[in-house]
Amino acid sequence: MEQKNGSSFTGFILLGFSDRPQLELVLFVVLLVFYTFTLLGNSTIIALSHVDPQLHTPMYFFLSNLSFLDLCYTTSIVPQFLVNLSGADKSISFGGCVVQLFMSLGLGGTECILLAVMAFDRYAAVCRPLHYTVIMHPRLCALMASASWLVGFANSLLQTVLIFLLPLCGRNKLDHFFCEVPPLLNLACVDTTRNESELFFVSVIILFIPVALIIFSYVQIARVILRIKSAVGQRKAFGTCGSHLTVVSLFYGTAIYAYAQPRNNYSQDQGKVIALFYTIISPMINPLIYTLRNKDVKAAMKKVFWKDSDSR
Repeated sequence: MEQKNGSSFTGFILLGFSDRPQLELVLFVVLLVFYTFTLLGNSTIIALSHVDPQLHTPMYFFLSNLSFLDLCYTTSIVPQFLVNLSGADKSISFGGCVVQLFMSLGLGGTECILLAVMAFDRYAAVCRPLHYTVIMHPRLCALMASASWLVGFANSLLQTVLIFLLPLCGRNKLDHFFCEVPPLLNLACVDTTRNESELFFVSVIILFIPVALIIFSYVQIARVILRIKSAVGQRKAFGTCGSHLTVVSLFYGTAIYAYAQPRNNYSQDQGKVIALFYTIISPMINPLIYTLRNKDVKAAMKKVFWKDSDSR
């Protein structure tokens, strides 16, 4: 990034919630607890998906991908945020900011596409049950998961390069708790209309196209479920899709608010609160949603834990 006086650029100051010092200690304790639960919950999902043969299915293959993604996403943001909350030093190096933006954009974009892939899996399970094993072949599952990661990080690389090519003219105070696109655009000392247009265009591709695919999948699923005459069958079908639909609603609702609204309507304070939700709260509650609403996961947990207790 170009500097006004030609001096070397060392990094950014993450203002975060420094204007509310009484809130920082509370946030530190709450986030430390949330981060611990995020690590435990998502690690448990990944371990169960690998240990229990009953969970060696496409649904849990994608779920373990989602859990690993959430682990990485939270870890790319929360440790730095905790360090900044615990002391007076709110700085992050230029390289650290580049890596954080690249990782958060890449993992966020990957999750957008992965949730659409998971919706297709549920569509195949409910609407094409007799052909499910043929459609969701392990090779196709691996291909779709790999494509999600590839597209997510390809987009992140492009966006990161475009953002850090903008001149800052010496500005380095970032009104956020991590390096994110909207506050970085606000630092630029040139017209960012073109960058905002590019961001909106990418948001349409990364956010709205997967949302459209998810909506289509669940409309088809709803049609099939409503044709089921058995109330027990309907509850089972809704239970199969309910967890995923809850996660989709929580993630996309906050992501669309953060990235798809016009910059002149963007509020920094609201942006921080929304970012807390999709970077910290959502990754923590995802394992709870899948565990509490999923009999297979609960059965696998009982099997593993009871086996361990019996062996003692």
